[in-house]
Amino acid sequence: MIPRPSEARHHNRDDMAKTNPFEFIQQVRTETAKVTWPSRKETMITTAMVLIMVMLASLFFLAVDQILHFLVSFVIGS
Repeated sequence: MIPRPSEARHHNRDDMAKTNPFEFIQQVRTETAKVTWPSRKETMITTAMVLIMVMLASLFFLAVDQILHFLVSFVIGS
């Protein structure tokens, strides 16, 4: 059964579980151990792909900027 908005319980800081810093660090370490980290090769390939895409995007926007500059200059007559 879905509660109506008027019946929905609003959570505040008092309702949240209190965790001491030591337990929090343990929970973080446990969750970090579950992460599947990429290998060095995967990281290098992904980095290279990002750099290539950034260069392509910058060249695209440079070309669009130059075309718009030419068109505006032509229309204004400068």
